[in-house]
Amino acid sequence: MSVWWALLATLLVALVWVEALRGRELALRAGARACARLDVQFLDETVALIGLRPARGADGRVHLRRHYGFEFSVDGVDRHPGRIVVFGRRVESVQLDHPEGRILY
Repeated sequence: MSVWWALLATLLVALVWVEALRGRELALRAGARACARLDVQFLDETVALIGLRPARGADGRVHLRRHYGFEFSVDGVDRHPGRIVVFGRRVESVQLDHPEGRILY
């Protein structure tokens, strides 16, 4: 019986891991698109998870709201922060703290 519990726990961990990778991939693409639209550099071509919490969606189900951070550069020398919020399987918002003012997508 304990073998089945171990298998179930392993499967659950694998599903959570795959879902985390999907959220990160969504954030990566959203950050790259936002930077391309503004003609700025998406530095390091990566995002970092900075927050995670459960939240109820419009469908009534509980999903994870993941907050990612990234950096971009206007001239190739400076570094500015940006944030991406992924809720469930969709990008909720992208924010770039541009030197000329905050930009939201």
